[in-house]
Amino acid sequence: MKETLKELLDLLDLEQIENDIFRGRSSAERQQRVFGGQVAGQALVAAGRTVPPNRQVHSLHAYFIRPGDPLVPIVYTVDRVRDGRSFTTRRVLAIQHGKAIFSLSASFQVAEEGIEHQAAMPDAPDPETLPTARERFAPLWGAELAEKWVSRRPFDVRHATPLTWEAIKDPSLASPVSSVWLRVDGELPDDPLLHVCLMTYASDMTLLDTVLLNHALAWGEKGTMGASLDHAMWFHRPFRADDWLLYQQDTPFAGNARGLARGQVFTRDGQLVVSVMQEGLIRTTGA
Repeated sequence: MKETLKELLDLLDLEQIENDIFRGRSSAERQQRVFGGQVAGQALVAAGRTVPPNRQVHSLHAYFIRPGDPLVPIVYTVDRVRDGRSFTTRRVLAIQHGKAIFSLSASFQVAEEGIEHQAAMPDAPDPETLPTARERFAPLWGAELAEKWVSRRPFDVRHATPLTWEAIKDPSLASPVSSVWLRVDGELPDDPLLHVCLMTYASDMTLLDTVLLNHALAWGEKGTMGASLDHAMWFHRPFRADDWLLYQQDTPFAGNARGLARGQVFTRDGQLVVSVMQEGLIRTTGA
């Protein structure tokens, strides 16, 4: 198992400090603010630890309120909103320096039978036929910077569509659709909540990039900066985060310094397992 994955699993293993109160830490790597996917994943862990194991999360809705400080722990308080016969609802608040930085509502459900349909899986090359992230970014950033960036990621991510930095060099590659294969870089235990929390973490890695790709922009280019504002996910079927998952993403709107992106996650055999939507702040100076 890759060291970065071991570190991520450790970050998701929250310390319980009181009934319905948990404490999480951030990566030791120096960064300006806590990665949004980490906070969302930790908050979902906190909620899930107060729910019976026969009830699996089916949806979450979250708001990023303030930037997280990576130098201090994050305290997660869980409100047991409802425990019904079929559904369980939890609300989680993430707190630093006495202020809320993130809020999450999550709903859990017992397994039930019902009608079924799903969207078709889009065509995409097999992940093994695609270059690794290291191979893809090296021509753009140089081998040393690409190696440093990839070595910090606990996921193997392979892009089936153009990168934002490629679209900067060739604006004809700009597109409102992007597609990546991803999986954690190692084998995981059979814990459904863990796989869901890891996908929650991963869902924030590339989604807003799709908004930039549509405009042939990249983070830092022409003063472009941004942050996640809110995030919603629906979990349709069980899946494993250590198997290849196709993350199909598109952007229906951008305006008023905000961009909206949505995603669908498919297993390799075509099962739609997760749907995602996110709105983010996107500002550019144009310089």
